[in-house]
Amino acid sequence: MADDGVTVPVSRRNEGYQDLRDLLERFEQMGEVEKIDGADWNLEVGAISEMTAAAKPGRAKAMLFDNIKGYPPGYRILSGAANAFRRLAVVLNLPEPLNEIDLVKNYRNQSKREFKLIPPVEVSRGPILENIMREDDVDVWKFPVPFVHELDGGRYIGTDDAVIMRDPDTGWVNSATYRVMVHDKNTVAIWMSPGKQGRLISEKYFAKGEPCPVLISCGQDPLLFLVSHQEIDQEVDEFAYAGGMRGRALEVIPSEVHGLPIPAHAEIVIEGEMYGDELKEEGPFGEFMGYYASNASQLPIVKVKRIYHRTDPILTLAIPSRPPENFTFARAAVKSAMIWDECEKAGLPGISGVWCHEAGAGRLFNVIAIKQLYPGHASQAAMLAMNCHAGNYAGRWLVVVDEDIDPSNMFDVIWAMSTRCDPPEDVQFIKRSWSTPLDPLLREPPWHNNRGIIDACRPFGWKDDFPKVAEASSELKAKIRGKYPKLFD
Repeated sequence: MADDGVTVPVSRRNEGYQDLRDLLERFEQMGEVEKIDGADWNLEVGAISEMTAAAKPGRAKAMLFDNIKGYPPGYRILSGAANAFRRLAVVLNLPEPLNEIDLVKNYRNQSKREFKLIPPVEVSRGPILENIMREDDVDVWKFPVPFVHELDGGRYIGTDDAVIMRDPDTGWVNSATYRVMVHDKNTVAIWMSPGKQGRLISEKYFAKGEPCPVLISCGQDPLLFLVSHQEIDQEVDEFAYAGGMRGRALEVIPSEVHGLPIPAHAEIVIEGEMYGDELKEEGPFGEFMGYYASNASQLPIVKVKRIYHRTDPILTLAIPSRPPENFTFARAAVKSAMIWDECEKAGLPGISGVWCHEAGAGRLFNVIAIKQLYPGHASQAAMLAMNCHAGNYAGRWLVVVDEDIDPSNMFDVIWAMSTRCDPPEDVQFIKRSWSTPLDPLLREPPWHNNRGIIDACRPFGWKDDFPKVAEASSELKAKIRGKYPKLFD
């Protein structure tokens, strides 16, 4: 429990690296980075990132692009920084996991220690100040901004980003991930879904007739990206949350124009003002559900006043596409732990695993495994996992399974659905839930969607008499693996 009464799930002591470059060096030593020279920012960077992630879900290497067509050496793009078991474990300072649920359990094991938000500490200097472009010298095109998908409406500098705003009424600083399209050398646009905190903050400024100050960090520690695109409680400072996860304060520098907190060790940070009465066309963009679900629309522009960047900057990239995507695994793991924590804190016993499937973009298809202890236990688990803060936004399916089912294994889940679920009895529906314009089934506001809950557990009344599973015992499996290890390498 934090001092302000906010409960957050987990504590970290992530003091092993200082910034993205330090982390990247460690990834290279682990053999977790693939270096690619000479790729074209126009489609090739996006396609390579998409294809390599899809080929090895949760295990693909990070892609480091250098000597990008039309740009000097050293102006790099890093794609999929934490999108694999081993790398995500390093970012979260966890032991190397055996599988998805092992990673989630390791993540949650540290939640049993006291967690305390650690507010950022203001400093006067940092690597991000190595280079500053001001006013007429501002040029977003200096960086190898990729054209990601073939049907996109433009080039996007913000995908793996942190958009930083300050609430004009409370002073609360919010950091969140939104897509950012480049219009020209000093103009960008930010797409924010209705109901998201950044959207609400910007509308407060517009209602006052004022532009909304904004920072866009386009290259940073993956930990800040993870924090920025998760459903953390309202008015919790994401920088303080990341500090708590790391075990030490995040260093920030006041920006020159508006005094917003710049991550001192970021790679590229844009400072500007968003104008509610000046609109330009943004999109379309291939999104995380795997579709071009939103058409081009008129959005408020951001006039760029400053660009801060390190020498030889690294632009971080997350490619939304048909799952599995090159950032879905990291989101799925963290969100699974958050849902598990919220359900447990609500009093739900017997949880053995949670997984937000990459096939559902880490949001649309979630599974919770329980050991049934009483009548209605499965329904309770389903309602909590579906409607808790971490599990609610843009969900579609929630499946409850028994403890013998690995919720991260789709074969296991579908087998349970096929053999333990009687559709007329075990499928429920919830209507008018919180969704997003990016949902391909929605065509116009209000952005509500409908949910399906599947009880794929053995019927509680006769679960002990349910037919036995036809498989080798765990003892026999262990014996066979020990005797014939090469068969299972």
